[in-house]
This record gives sequence, structure tokens and C-alpha cells, in this order.
Amino acid sequence: MTGESEALHWIVFFSVVAAALAVDLGFVGRKDGVVSTRTAYAWSAVWVSLGLSFSGLVYLWYGGEAAQQYLAGYLIEESLSIDNLFVFLLVFGSLGIALNHQRKVLFWGILGAIVMRGGFIVAGVGLITRFEWIVYFFGALLVYTAYRLVRSHGVHVDPEKNPMVRFARRLFPVAADYRGHNFHVRRAGKVFITPLAIALVAVESADIVFAVDSVPAVLAISNITFVVFTSNIAAILGLRSLYFALAGSLQRFEYLSWGLAVVLAFVGVKMLISHWVHIPILVSLGVIVVAVGAAVIVSLLLTRGAGPDAEAREAAGREDLATGEAEETPAVVGGSRQDPETAGREIV
Repeated sequence: MTGESEALHWIVFFSVVAAALAVDLGFVGRKDGVVSTRTAYAWSAVWVSLGLSFSGLVYLWYGGEAAQQYLAGYLIEESLSIDNLFVFLLVFGSLGIALNHQRKVLFWGILGAIVMRGGFIVAGVGLITRFEWIVYFFGALLVYTAYRLVRSHGVHVDPEKNPMVRFARRLFPVAADYRGHNFHVRRAGKVFITPLAIALVAVESADIVFAVDSVPAVLAISNITFVVFTSNIAAILGLRSLYFALAGSLQRFEYLSWGLAVVLAFVGVKMLISHWVHIPILVSLGVIVVAVGAAVIVSLLLTRGAGPDAEAREAAGREDLATGEAEETPAVVGGSRQDPETAGREIV
């Protein structure tokens, strides 16, 4: 493959990303900032369809095996992204961010995630290419994370203990009583950051922690930078719509952590034995689909009727929009989310 053709592939991908973000920013919930559950589900379906369809271009450009690697990487990242949503929900609840302002934080959070994931992926591919032993380190890290997922019991989110949040607070004073849509305000000639800025810092720092799991997991599937990066970003693009679609029922995914643990353990072992045993990509795809699918189905069956209905959530959102305040949610979610102190994903 020539450098010019590969450059064209990157241009096509980033053009699709830019168009998707423009559509998301311009049309999703553009009337009042509140995204209805029906709209969120519809746009989630659009992003998933777009992400899966991109595998066709990967097939044309890189071949069938690369397309399978893309699909496996996409499914891993999409599954782990659901875990990310718990943190978003708890960050917004603990900081009292109104529903109509959460969209803005998530939009800029996704932009930041794209940049950070790019850095992680380039560094990861470079390390594996230069130091073969790093594969075993990544594999052991994933197995250890899987172990901690299984033995933990709920996530605790406290933005005030987040090192990046503490640094931001030391750098700028916070206008804690501000309920508008800006990240900073000027009062008496002095710049203050707002709770929205604190939420954005917490969301970005959470993505850094999650990238430590997701990037090595996808690197276990493929070492093609284009495949790893595009599969990650394609999954991230739909996070905002997925958040508004599932925010009212996230607690129903009680056994998702078990499915994710199986996936992380599998790809970790795959890395550890890669020098001696080659596991076909179709086997990896099968394990991912079965593990996550079974966890989701079991969770939904055993927690039937546990989540609030969509209409109640939308009504609450409309009330938030009118008052400019968000009803605080508990800072702990049990079941599928894990205690970060024991799960290896400390989000504070």
C-alpha cells in the first residue's frame, strides 16, 4: 500500500468523523438541549450502523482479516464504553449538572477522547513494534483488570478527589452557584470556572483511565494503526446518544461486568500466549459477541422492570431544563459497575 493511498484513507475517515460530529452537534436535541429517549435510541442506531458499515471500507482497503479485526475492536470498545456511561452518570449527578447541559460536556469530552485515544494508540503500536515484551505486560494488565472486575462491588465517584479536578480547582476559583451553559465566567474582573468545566475535567480523566484497558485490548486484536484507531473512534462517536438512551436504565446491566471480565481475560491470555499460539480472529469475535451478549441478556432478564420508564426520565429532564438544575443521583451504582479501588479503574 502506498503512502498516498493510506493518507487518503485517513482523510476519508476524518471527513466522516467531522460530518458525524457536525450532525450530532447541529441536529440531535437542537431545539432545547434535552434529548428524548426515542431520539437517543434512533441516533444510537445510526452511529452503530455507521460504525459497522465502515468495516466495508476496511475490507476494500486492507482485506478480509483486517475487516474482521476492525469489527472485533469495535465490539470491544463499544462494550467497554457502556461501562464508561456509569461514570458519566455519576459525575453529572454528584456535580448537579442539569440534563440540558450534559450534552455540551459530553460533546467536548468526546472530542478530547478522540485526541487522547490517538496518542495512546500511536504510543501503544510503537511500543509493541519496538519492544516485543510489552505484549506480555499488556496481557497481564488485562487479565489483572478482569480479575478485579469480578471481585469488586460497585463504583464510587467523587470528583473532589480526582487529581485533575483538584489541580483545576487550584488553578482557577470555581463559581459553584453558576447554573448556565458556559465553562467559565468572569466576575469582578476575575475568571472563574464553572461546574460544567469540573465535569468536563472529570469526564476526560475518566476516559484516560478507561483507555488503559480498551487500547491494549484492541491491540491484542490488531497491530494495524488504522484499524485500531478507527475501531476505537467509531465506537466513541455514538457515546453521547447512547448515554441519553440508557441513562435511565443503566442499573439494569447488573451482570455486564462479568461479560467484560471474560472479554478482557480472553484478550489478555491471547496476548500472553501469542508467541506460541495463534487464535483466529473469528474465534475472538465469537468470544466477544457471546460473552457480552449473554451478560446483557441475563442482566435484562433478571432485572426486568427495575429501571424507570422513559417518560418519567424525559419529564424529569424537562423539569431540569425549566429550573436549570439537575436532580442529584446517588454516587454509587452497584452491580455491573465495580469498586474502582478493587477494579483497577479508580475514577474519583
